[in-house]
Amino acid sequence: MNERNGAASAEPTAFALELPSDLRQIDTAVSYLVSRCREYHFAGSRLTLNFRVGIAEALANAMIYGNGRDPDKRVRVEVELDPQRVSVVVRDEGAGFDPADVPDPTLPEHLEATGGRGLFLIRSLMDAVDFNECGNCVRLTLFREKQQHPLAS
Repeated sequence: MNERNGAASAEPTAFALELPSDLRQIDTAVSYLVSRCREYHFAGSRLTLNFRVGIAEALANAMIYGNGRDPDKRVRVEVELDPQRVSVVVRDEGAGFDPADVPDPTLPEHLEATGGRGLFLIRSLMDAVDFNECGNCVRLTLFREKQQHPLAS
């Protein structure tokens, strides 16, 4: 795991990691990112569940589906962190996909399907999930405090 540009403070920071397509690297990378978030007073289940699971799923998807488990391909992780939010971009070297084509695993006709659960978890746990046009890059955003959304009238 290589880090570039990261000094912790209350000021916003940005840094990047590059990981091999090796699933064994996920826990170490996620633990490191969690520790950096703690420096900005992120805590509780939003950090230990939402962030940890969302990022682990995004990294696994990039390594397994994006890079096809090819050990010669890398996953780039770009992090922007400030006292209010953390934004993580996960980019693989694959051809990409259309996230709209991934079926909802909670629908009765897809309950036995093997795919789509990771993306469902990511979307459920993170505050914002945005893919680039070709689908080989996803931006996950989590606010330190849960955002209140006013009810639509």
